[in-house]
Amino acid sequence: MPKVAIISRDNPLDLDNGRFRHVAASLRETGLEPIACVYDEGREAEFERELRDCDAALVWVNPVQDGRFRHGLDRLLRAAAAEGVLVSAHPDVIDRMGVKAVLASTAELGWSGDARFYPTVAELIEGFPARLATGPRVLKQNRGHSGIGVWRVELLDSGQVRLIEARDRTRAAEQPLADFLAARADELVRVGGFVDQAYQHRLSDGMVRCYMSGERLAGFGWQKVRALLDPDGEPTPPRTYSGPDDPRFQALRRALEDRWAPALVRSLRLATEDLPALWDADFLLGPKNSAGEDSFVLCEINVSSVSPMPQEAPAAIAATVVRRLSRR
Repeated sequence: MPKVAIISRDNPLDLDNGRFRHVAASLRETGLEPIACVYDEGREAEFERELRDCDAALVWVNPVQDGRFRHGLDRLLRAAAAEGVLVSAHPDVIDRMGVKAVLASTAELGWSGDARFYPTVAELIEGFPARLATGPRVLKQNRGHSGIGVWRVELLDSGQVRLIEARDRTRAAEQPLADFLAARADELVRVGGFVDQAYQHRLSDGMVRCYMSGERLAGFGWQKVRALLDPDGEPTPPRTYSGPDDPRFQALRRALEDRWAPALVRSLRLATEDLPALWDADFLLGPKNSAGEDSFVLCEINVSSVSPMPQEAPAAIAATVVRRLSRR
């Protein structure tokens, strides 16, 4: 029976009762054996032995978590993949599609609006002020999660900017633009650069999360997001989940499956088989067209640690793993 490592920092990692229980159950139903593999820098030798005894690996580890990066894990995953283990998501794939820079590198797809990547301090300091002068921007660090390092920035008089950070929208701050950029410049190398994107004024209307398994849509999440809105004391409502046939989002599904996902693969020079067994794309509502229909603007792609998920996703993950193992 092929073994599939489920990798997380969760300790203990309970595949019968924990957050991955439905994924583990779906793997068992398709004839695969899920194996709990806890990653910790202090047990890399033991973890490496567990990983190399498996046929495939499904990874749920954030790029930055509690001040810890995943460089050691990525090194082990690359080595295991080179020896034939099916790794999802492969670190090289994360480096291309699981970063905010993908908004700029795939802008020609027409799904991310006006976005620019700043890989160096000089480009950030030179390029961002001119773009900010055209209207509010959202500045995002290239690697991160949970709203860390995502700022709504609005230009005020006398070189001041008004700031709201997504992870803490209890207050808005004001400071000189030069000071704000100096602080970001100090962080730039550590976070891998920054991306700026036009602020979407329909943010309060909600966000659609598209859960993908490979190139096919596995389900949706819908949420009235509060991050980056003016502080008002209102809590963020929970995300609700639905299956891939949700009638509200079929136009978005067709665009993603038929156009954007294939174009993403070509743009990033990947193979379709490289797309993770589970990834998601978050879309904000853009301007309505002349027929009154919504447009959608890509906010980010999540690859490293997509959880929670709609109830349809675990079966889709298992089917993708089985299909890919059988092709090998």
